[in-house]
Amino acid sequence: MIKDALRPAYWFALDTIDRLTGRHDALTPPRRLIFVGDGSFTTVGREFFKYFIDLCGLEPHAHVLDVGCGIGRMAVPLTSYLASGTYEGFDIVPKGIHWCNKKITRRYPNFRFQIADIYNKVYNPSGSQQATEYVFPYPNESFDFTFLTSVFTHMLPLDIEHYISEIVRVLKPNGKALITHFLITQESRDLIDRGLSTFHFRDSQQGYWSRSEEDPEQAVGYDERFLVDLYKRHGMSIIQPIHYGSWCGRKQYLSFQDILITQKSSG
Repeated sequence: MIKDALRPAYWFALDTIDRLTGRHDALTPPRRLIFVGDGSFTTVGREFFKYFIDLCGLEPHAHVLDVGCGIGRMAVPLTSYLASGTYEGFDIVPKGIHWCNKKITRRYPNFRFQIADIYNKVYNPSGSQQATEYVFPYPNESFDFTFLTSVFTHMLPLDIEHYISEIVRVLKPNGKALITHFLITQESRDLIDRGLSTFHFRDSQQGYWSRSEEDPEQAVGYDERFLVDLYKRHGMSIIQPIHYGSWCGRKQYLSFQDILITQKSSG
C-alpha cells in the first residue's frame, strides 16, 4: 500500500518510465490522471471496442453516446473508426473531461466531452445535482448507440431507473445500448457463498446487493430478473445471450463484469 504522501512521486516515476520506454503516446493519459478502472488503459479500451462492433454492430457513421466517459478509455479506440460518425461523452470528474477536450477533441472535432455536475461522495463531492435530477444534455432520439461501462455498478435503483429513462429518450428507435453490471443470479450467488467471488455482496436490498453498508455505491450488484423487468418497463429489450463476467469466479466468461446489450423498441 502506497502512502498518500508518496503517491505523486510514485506516479511521476511511472509516467517517466512510460515515456522513456515508449509506452506513452499522445492519446494515452499519464497514469497520475487515471482515476477509475483497473487494467491497462489501452487493452481495456480495445477489448470493448471489439464488443461494440462484434456484439452491437456499431458502424462508422453512427452517432455514439458514452455515459460516464471517464478519461477517454473507450473513446480513444473509436477515434480511428467513427470517420463519418460522432461521439459525445460526459462524466462527473472534471480532470478527465479537461484532458479529453485537450487531447482528443483538438485532434478529432467530432468527439466532444462535457462535465456533468452530479454529486458523488468520492468523485465529485461538490456536485450541484443528484443523479435522479440530471437530464442528459442532448435532444430526443440523437444516438444510434450508447454504452455505460462500470457506471451502473456504482448506482442505486432510483438513479439507474432515471438514467434508463434518459437513455431511452436520447436513443433513436431500434438504437442499442451496451451496459455492464454485476448480475446476481443463482450461479453468482453460489460462487459468492463459496468465497470464489472478487466481490462479496453482503446486504440484500430491494432488487440489489451492496458490498458495503456504509458506502453502498462502492459496488452494487443487481438481481438479474429485477434488471430485465426494469429495462422492459422502459421499452428496452435484452438481446440474448447475456454475456456473463468473471467477477464472481466463473470458469467461462467474456469480460470481467457482466454485459447486457439492450435495444429500444421501434415505436
